Amino acid sequence: MIVILISLVLLLSAPASAQTAMAPETSALRAGRNFIVTPVYSEAADKAVLELFKGLRVADVVDGLDAAGLVDTGTMDPEIHALWRDTANFTHRFAGIAVTARYVPTQRPTAGVLSFEAYDAWSGDWYDKISPESFAPLIRPGTALVIEDAPSADVGSIGSYNILEWQSLGCAGVVTNGTARDTDEIITEKVPLYLRRIGRGIRPGRNELESVNRPIVCGGVLVVPGDVVVADGDGVVVVPRARAEAVAKYARKIMDGDKDGRRDLYKKVGLRPDPSVKK
Repeated sequence: MIVILISLVLLLSAPASAQTAMAPETSALRAGRNFIVTPVYSEAADKAVLELFKGLRVADVVDGLDAAGLVDTGTMDPEIHALWRDTANFTHRFAGIAVTARYVPTQRPTAGVLSFEAYDAWSGDWYDKISPESFAPLIRPGTALVIEDAPSADVGSIGSYNILEWQSLGCAGVVTNGTARDTDEIITEKVPLYLRRIGRGIRPGRNELESVNRPIVCGGVLVVPGDVVVADGDGVVVVPRARAEAVAKYARKIMDGDKDGRRDLYKKVGLRPDPSVKK
């Protein structure tokens, strides 16, 4: 108590100039500040890192994280799962470099009852100004689009049109801690998608875009833009970019050993080789 009183006396007795000097810092904080820097990597650097992860499975990468001292650091909640699986050619699997987006629940009122024309104008304005897809220009070959969405909103921020458009820009796969809609069509399109559950609604009246390419939390783990994201039937794992090379090196050793051992077992039990055991 005495220490607190002394500190208060010193603060109040400080020159006005000293108190004023603290004001700009306080004002800047009150306006909001991001404390984790978004790293920026060249497309060539991303490509080189992705080559290290080519063909690696989530299980191999998790072993690599363990070996690098990052136990349970990047494994997403198992509720984040593949919408569809291809166990013949494994086309649901992907590895990519994270581009992130964060949608949050809205506090704005809904449209109410409008004419169809007025409703279309209202929803179009919401898409354009409040809940846009401003991350799209950042997508390039090898991108893993990771979306943190309003956790309880029944909203299909991802649908059959926009996910296919993202793939056309080079997106290797999409991960969200929220929902997607048009899931029958997405399965038919065979765009890799990992999600928590199915949604039905649209973004207008439900969520807003809070940030693009900033650190987010998805499936309980930190995702920093530029991190490596690996996804398959076992779920999703995120590798911090700074440790990517070491993780991939150990994961490759694990995968190669597993393939060698299973090839021998395939011969013993009479199974024909499949893509999972080929070098």
